[in-house]
Amino acid sequence: MPYSAEHKQQTRSRIVESARILFNRHGFTDVTINQIMSEAGLTRGGFYSHFKNKEQLYAEAVSSFLQGRGADWRDEFGVTNARSSVEMAKQMINGYLSSEHLGDLEGQCPMIALPSDVARENPAVQESYEHLLTAMVHLFETSLGNNNNDNRQTALAIASLCIGGMVLARTVANDELANEVRNAAHNTALQLASLDSCF
Repeated sequence: MPYSAEHKQQTRSRIVESARILFNRHGFTDVTINQIMSEAGLTRGGFYSHFKNKEQLYAEAVSSFLQGRGADWRDEFGVTNARSSVEMAKQMINGYLSSEHLGDLEGQCPMIALPSDVARENPAVQESYEHLLTAMVHLFETSLGNNNNDNRQTALAIASLCIGGMVLARTVANDELANEVRNAAHNTALQLASLDSCF
């Protein structure tokens, strides 16, 4: 008896989430289809009934963050539409540049985990990454309201501080320096958004 469409979608989602975690841990090149399917509790044979190739899965794994682990992360840090725009932006900056996010290797945003991998990938993967960046910039841009005539530039700068600060903090072995980098990016992002630092 063939599997239902719902079962097939659940299986596909399991594969995507397993891939996202493994790509975050090891990068695109060092993860095999066998590892992904094993992590999902499946055999390699089922892979091609869901995906054309590993690159297609990679693009979907990057895209899935926004509505999957990213949505959970936003809830955890109080980034919701129930807050005022300014408060939502503040929570986004506080959460994104938090020590918890820095230490969450499996759940971290792909914009932190995968930038150099994505830069070498095909356009579909790059578009998925760009979609995440666009969503972040939009959140900041709309949160700035009418206080700033150059909202887009400010939003791009805040997003760059959030992503770049975390990428740099992740690459240094010295924990003290990593925290200095993260805190500097955090405080400067809040200043750009005309918010007070809560440190």
